[in-house]
Amino acid sequence: MPHNRQKKIAVINDFCGFGRCSISVSLPIISALKIQCCPLPTSIFSNHTGFENFYHTDFGEHMDEYIDQWVKLNLNFDGILTGFLGSLEQIDIVRRFLKDFKKENTIAVIDPVMGDNGKLYPTYSSDLAQNMISLVPYADILTPNLTEACILTQTEYRPDITEAELFEICRALSSMGPDKIVISGLERGDDLENYIYEAEKPPTIIKEHKVGSCRSGTGDVFSSIIVADAVNKMDFPSSVKHASAFIAKALRRTAQLNLPKTDGICFEEFLCEI
Repeated sequence: MPHNRQKKIAVINDFCGFGRCSISVSLPIISALKIQCCPLPTSIFSNHTGFENFYHTDFGEHMDEYIDQWVKLNLNFDGILTGFLGSLEQIDIVRRFLKDFKKENTIAVIDPVMGDNGKLYPTYSSDLAQNMISLVPYADILTPNLTEACILTQTEYRPDITEAELFEICRALSSMGPDKIVISGLERGDDLENYIYEAEKPPTIIKEHKVGSCRSGTGDVFSSIIVADAVNKMDFPSSVKHASAFIAKALRRTAQLNLPKTDGICFEEFLCEI
């Protein structure tokens, strides 16, 4: 089909008008990496939930009809990226999407957005967290933070977790399906580490100096680069290093501009260098 002559990645996430997160981040980054980004929104936000006030509407009831049109167009995707999912119904829809659209050569990156700092996000329930596990077998690459990795493996969360314990968590996650896992944003003093696990290879750690406090959307920047690099056939450790260095550069510039924490990172200034 003519529609399938260019590389494409389907991004299943919410759309946020302001605050630099979710689809609003993935669309320019994946495009800058020379791949067509095809968004499938799960919810629409005026600005993300880190702000005091926001407008929100759930897109879940429209997702099946939206997907049906892609089926009629006979679209094929080189990559699929999933992000925040707000209901059991949305998880079911994404699972069906993966069953229908994940072909032999499609790379699925599952970003199991559920919580941070040892806790679920306020909008997330334990039922949702348990159902998120059902998406893990479809992942070629899994990109949890430490909290999410612990939730998925029913491991007690500890911020001072050892490398040996990280290896066991990743091995448990890999037994569910994904060959490649990166546990992102591990705080180690003044540095942030990304712990990389690949089946039948020794683990790797990519380290960057920490710049300021955590900001909204950095995980979306990270996973967007990871999925695009995978479709572009970059090796996994190089891709994690690419994503980490890009985020660090954008964080340094964001700190110079003294932007509010809610506004995310000013990655736009470096898209031409990505």
